[in-house]
Amino acid sequence: MKIVISGFYGLGNTGDEAILDSIIDNLRSELDEPEITVFSLSPGDTGKKHNVHSIYRGWRHQFKDKVRALKEADLVVSGGGGLLQDTYPTRIIFGPLPYYLLIVFLAKMVRTKVMFFSQGIGPVTTPYGKALMKTFGNLADYVTVRDQYSLDYLRDLGVTRPEGEVTADIVFAYQTKDDDTAYQSLSVTGEEKLVGVSVRPWFQEEQYKKEMAELLDGLIEERGVTPVFIPMEGHHDTTTSKEVQSYMKKADQTLLLGDDFTPNQYVQFMKHCETVIGMRLHSLIFASIMGVPFSAISYDKKVESLAKRTGLWDYSTTLEDFTAATLLGSVKQVFDDREKLARDLDKAQQELRQEALHNVEILKQRFGRD
Repeated sequence: MKIVISGFYGLGNTGDEAILDSIIDNLRSELDEPEITVFSLSPGDTGKKHNVHSIYRGWRHQFKDKVRALKEADLVVSGGGGLLQDTYPTRIIFGPLPYYLLIVFLAKMVRTKVMFFSQGIGPVTTPYGKALMKTFGNLADYVTVRDQYSLDYLRDLGVTRPEGEVTADIVFAYQTKDDDTAYQSLSVTGEEKLVGVSVRPWFQEEQYKKEMAELLDGLIEERGVTPVFIPMEGHHDTTTSKEVQSYMKKADQTLLLGDDFTPNQYVQFMKHCETVIGMRLHSLIFASIMGVPFSAISYDKKVESLAKRTGLWDYSTTLEDFTAATLLGSVKQVFDDREKLARDLDKAQQELRQEALHNVEILKQRFGRD
């Protein structure tokens, strides 16, 4: 079976690279020697890492190669992740929303089937974005989304023709491998109470960085923890982490992981944490995989949806409502109830893993060759 994978790949985002790892590994586990092509911004690196054919994803190069790959494919997998949104500037064919939908359009032009795979939908707020979704979203042959909010949102946008169902983020089916490189990069004794911290830039917002700094100072003071910043998107998150540190009184008692580890190495680091305080969705999924309870700071509905599905929303908050004072008690409660929360989380993540694997089962049943 020939499959083209279209997504946010080759740009250094750990969450998206974990998505690609999971899609490829699970396709190879379930299908008989699939021939996989990935559209990537770094095709050389992607091809070498995954032993796949990879084509430059942008419009300016290898356009004919992309069309040829789409034409020769049995299926285009669009996803996973939050591809279909117009949070970032959208112009005629530039921006994430028109790009991914035009890939769908090209695939259908050459009579290739398309599956929206384990996607998170939205936000789509502009008239142009909504028109694109209604016009081109309905060209898909089947849809799986990672939460109920996304399916409802899709239907509200007028994408009603393709059948669809709620599964889970494919990263819940991540095939982990023992590798403590990230943990071993830190100067620690093994006696520390590590707290993973994932922050990200969010437009021009600054106040949440000050609140995070105060929160971490409070945890150091009251619980003797060692916060470890985990940059999930390269220098962007490293810069934001350093900005939080600059607001702290006890920054010398924090650590910062390097930003060049593999997704698996970040996943494996999570098992050394007592808890995780995270903005990035996949930092929280990584924690869940390793059975580590978390407190989420939801800047997007996808984060809130995950916290609710894992039973940890009571210990979390929205970015708008986030203050050190409001979250400190919740994080301390996670410490106090950690064993029970870990047991409950393990049960929830096992269910989410089965839902994640269901994405591949659906693909195999609906699009696999006889």
